[in-house]
Amino acid sequence: MKTRGRLFLILLCLLVGTALYVLLCGQLCSGLCWHMCQPRRQPDRPWPTVPGPLRFQGYSSVPDGKPLVRSPCGCCAVVSSSGQMLGSRRGPEIDRTECVLRMNQAPTAGYEADVGNRSTLRVVSHTSVPLLLRNQSYFFGQSRETVYVVWGPGKHMNRDAGGSTYRTLLKVKEMYPGLQLYTLTDHMMAYCDEVFQNETGKNRMKSGSFLSTGWFTMILAMELCERIVVYGMVSDSYCREKSPPSVPYHYFEKGKLDECRMYLAHERAPRGAHRFITEKAVFSRWAKKRDIVFTHPSWQGD
Repeated sequence: MKTRGRLFLILLCLLVGTALYVLLCGQLCSGLCWHMCQPRRQPDRPWPTVPGPLRFQGYSSVPDGKPLVRSPCGCCAVVSSSGQMLGSRRGPEIDRTECVLRMNQAPTAGYEADVGNRSTLRVVSHTSVPLLLRNQSYFFGQSRETVYVVWGPGKHMNRDAGGSTYRTLLKVKEMYPGLQLYTLTDHMMAYCDEVFQNETGKNRMKSGSFLSTGWFTMILAMELCERIVVYGMVSDSYCREKSPPSVPYHYFEKGKLDECRMYLAHERAPRGAHRFITEKAVFSRWAKKRDIVFTHPSWQGD
């Protein structure tokens, strides 16, 4: 009898303790409970099925700080700035896609046959903002339907302390009030670092790496798009093959930099470099979990 009584008391204590834990965690969401209460966002998480506009909390409008609100895209074209696009003749195909994502200062004028003309979203590095300003009437004055998403380190993007790039964005917004201009939140920047570490096993800062605009674009695309078709992005093994054809690093900068030489140099650099090849290996793995297709050149996810 004594043994049964002890067992009953133990079970009762466990039930009461569990109930208190769940209640406190659900209501307070603090301390040790905080990590369990936070949703874990993963690159392979299911694409949202709720109809209508969604709030993308990782992207904050300039200057009011409101989240990006828009309907998700069924199919997206992610257009690389690579010289691989030259002669592709994929422009009409890209323009027929529901949403088109481009990067940095890659122009469409003069290259429409290969890269198309439409731009739904353009993801821009803080270092590329001055390059867009050189032709601001083209980028900001004519493309009112384009959403601009700018990323960069806190010292340049800080809103409270008046980071240099953020101050520039404020001036751009004053000049073009109708411009749809957003920056990545600090939380989103940290999340992108976290994904890099989870996928590679390396801390981005300790490994001397800078994430590329392509990295931020792919993460945004996986939030926004049900299906992703990537144009002009080579596989992680492409530049290590024997005698790959020489193409310019950017399709709009012919004869300046060779793509594979740039990729290999950055991959081997001990510090202060993009890990283009490593990132493409990660994208390849994501393609096994999500509907991601690579074309021109065409290749399959590993």
